[in-house]
Amino acid sequence: MIHEVDEGLRLLLAEAGLEDSGVDLVFDAPTKEWSARRNAPTISVFLHAIREDAGRRRTGTAEIHDDAGVVTGWRTPPRWFELTYLVTAWTNRPQDEHRLLSEVLRALVRTDTLPARLLTGSLAELGLTVDIEAAGPGADGPSASDVWSALGGELKAAIDLRVVAPLAGERAAAGPPVTEGLVMRAAPAVDGTAAEDPGRRLRYDGAGDLDAQGFAAERERQLPPGRRKRGSAAR
Repeated sequence: MIHEVDEGLRLLLAEAGLEDSGVDLVFDAPTKEWSARRNAPTISVFLHAIREDAGRRRTGTAEIHDDAGVVTGWRTPPRWFELTYLVTAWTNRPQDEHRLLSEVLRALVRTDTLPARLLTGSLAELGLTVDIEAAGPGADGPSASDVWSALGGELKAAIDLRVVAPLAGERAAAGPPVTEGLVMRAAPAVDGTAAEDPGRRLRYDGAGDLDAQGFAAERERQLPPGRRKRGSAAR
């Protein structure tokens, strides 16, 4: 999920024209060693904190259906996490850095969510909202000065970016639907001798076209009341 949020942010900033203007967009930690190797105008989007939003945690499971409406598995609810980024601009002049930061800030505050068209992988599959907040009120966690101190660099202008995204729940596959009858056989006799009973196969009522072993041919399964096949028109 984290790399999918990264990709969504990259696409969001790319739509603002930053990459087309010759600006590098990276997710590296802006350490002293990194900044010394930089040779082009750069925007760094550095992820430095991940915390779960425990207030949104849920329990239970949800059914997963195929195109025919048959249950193919179960999935636990997603869990929500807050990802905190430090967004900085790197050029040879502070004025140019501030101009780049202004363009980045404009792109980030245009929307409160990552547009659905920019979501990939599990984020696109879940179809849930991914919230973003740029330069918002401070929250629990390390301050900007603490982050810069840990990176070994000097404090500079930065945008505090927070993203709240879902992590898909665990999926458990369901067994195949029952399409064959059971075989009933007599238990062994009291004295332990085996009963000479070939068994009797139980079948669904109305089943036809039995195979050589007496299995019923697969037939269309009726959906529970109130459920319709996916893609069919509601009546």
